[in-house]
Amino acid sequence: MMAKTAEETHQTEVSLVPTDSIRVRNPRVRNPRSFADMVKNIAKIGLKRPITVTRRTDTSPQEYDLVCGQGRLEAFIALKQKAIPAIVIDADESDCLVMSLVENCARRQHRPIDLMREIGTLRERGYNDRQIGDKIGVSPDYVGMIAGLLERGEERLITAVETGLLPLNLAIDISKTDAEGAQRALMDAYTQKKLRGKKLAAARRLIEQREARGKKMHPNAYGRDNRNRRPLTSEALVRAYQKEADRQKLLIKKAELTQGRLLFICQAFRSLLEDDHFVTLLRAEGLETMPSYLQHTLAAGAAT
Repeated sequence: MMAKTAEETHQTEVSLVPTDSIRVRNPRVRNPRSFADMVKNIAKIGLKRPITVTRRTDTSPQEYDLVCGQGRLEAFIALKQKAIPAIVIDADESDCLVMSLVENCARRQHRPIDLMREIGTLRERGYNDRQIGDKIGVSPDYVGMIAGLLERGEERLITAVETGLLPLNLAIDISKTDAEGAQRALMDAYTQKKLRGKKLAAARRLIEQREARGKKMHPNAYGRDNRNRRPLTSEALVRAYQKEADRQKLLIKKAELTQGRLLFICQAFRSLLEDDHFVTLLRAEGLETMPSYLQHTLAAGAAT
């Protein structure tokens, strides 16, 4: 059963609370487009649900900690509203943080990376997998899998999940196996139509980088620690251009070689399949099927 959220558990009367007196203890990064839509919606039809806050006892004048409703609060601030409707509850700092995390996890729509981080934070605060699962409505085994991905330091896989390159379940499967097993997992995902086209190629490169350079990302991958980089010169640009041109030429040569081999294979099979004894032998050995590309090419050749 899904755990009740802070707003459902502590429903009380609604008060107007100054927006500049509310502190966000567990901030979340938001999608700019979704946030802009939220601001427009609130400006047009008003606030549908009040936020939830708790009073801080260590400040004068009275200030508040946000329990849930960060997006609504930031939308009100963006609209230059001085106060926002809020439900004021009595809870200590620890309870506020946990309720905020549970509220984030309980959302119907959230990014997998957000769920990972919230579960990691709940674990750091001493909650076990069963308690976390009861709070956010998932199984303890599922919580354990996500926590394991964080504990193993799988920064590359976590980043791939965050950018939408890999499904969460596939990232967890890859983290539990070696390079060969990871490639098999990718093929299974391809067969099940979970990864196709450019995403599959990018996932293969990710696995290769993870195997060659480790699970953690290079600092520069996050856009940090760039102070020691050399300035870009015209000579460097020419070298980079020449290197890329050479790489493209090599790809063209490989493609031409592969195309020539495929043509030879197709012609060879076309000649062999005209031999009835060879076809009978293939059927006897259970080899009457062939790759779909080869079959379509042979069929197209026969039609012409």
